[in-house]
Amino acid sequence: MSYYVYIMTNKWHTVLYTGVTGRLGERMRQHKSKEIEGFTKRYNVTKLVYAEEFKYVNDALAAEKHIKGWTRKKKVELIESMNPEWKDLDPSGDASPSLHSAQRDRGEGSVG
Repeated sequence: MSYYVYIMTNKWHTVLYTGVTGRLGERMRQHKSKEIEGFTKRYNVTKLVYAEEFKYVNDALAAEKHIKGWTRKKKVELIESMNPEWKDLDPSGDASPSLHSAQRDRGEGSVG
């Protein structure tokens, strides 16, 4: 099984949300359908702009914690290094580029 750290935003790119999941497609569906109460629903965060795959859940959780500690500027630099046009990378969307193209090849478990 794979685990993913992901960053989502709203249509104006004014809000960034970082999360972790073992089922990225299902999690995106939940966010977009507003099934999940909280930040993403409140701020209309529905666009996946960054995702990174990990083999181990502990590595994904550590990466999430690390990224959450970054400034907005550093998060934007990370997003733009892999997705300069801020396209929606939702793997369940037909028109979206493949998630693989957005993954960073930095070695397993490394962030930063």
